[in-house]
Amino acid sequence: MTVVALTGGIASGKTTVTEALRANGIAVVDADVLARDAVAPGSPGLKAIVTTFGPQVIGPDGELDRAALASRVFSDEKARGTLNSIVHPEVHRLSHALFARHSEEHPEIPLVYAVPLLVESGRTSEFDAVVVVHAPREERIGRLITHRGMSPEEATQRVDAQASDEERLAVADCVIDASVSLEHTRESASQLAQALWEGWPRVDGLPTRLP
Repeated sequence: MTVVALTGGIASGKTTVTEALRANGIAVVDADVLARDAVAPGSPGLKAIVTTFGPQVIGPDGELDRAALASRVFSDEKARGTLNSIVHPEVHRLSHALFARHSEEHPEIPLVYAVPLLVESGRTSEFDAVVVVHAPREERIGRLITHRGMSPEEATQRVDAQASDEERLAVADCVIDASVSLEHTRESASQLAQALWEGWPRVDGLPTRLP
């Protein structure tokens, strides 16, 4: 079974693309959802986070206090690496279990794995192709400020905590330019879906950029 990875920096437009792919019948596994499952109450991942970062990262409801944890790790590269070493292996396990189930139950449906931290995890070679949803760094910072209410400092910190635009583009087999408009991004995602249904990347034919 072919599995295509779809990645992009924070606020690049990945959600718009995955929504369009699903609307076109493509199966999408979302690493962000798996990352939440990996630290659900009672999970080994959450226990490891509490042991490492302390009980103050747990909210009154027993759930992970993501804001409290973010305040610890986004300004501390070592702490962020420690957190990734806890969460990434569990996400890896969960994702491969879903890939195997999809292969068994729906092998005829193309599968896309939406994974924001693909470059950071070093997993690019595991997939048949890599699609990057791209919007320039400064534009993504602006989106975080405008649409998510972050301060300029917080938005810059979040963007710069991830791989650079150059690092992501270097691993891309295909790039969706999400800096033009929502409609442009949706149309490009629909073109990607069509290419996947037609057998890409098992056959040639998908442009390196869409459209």
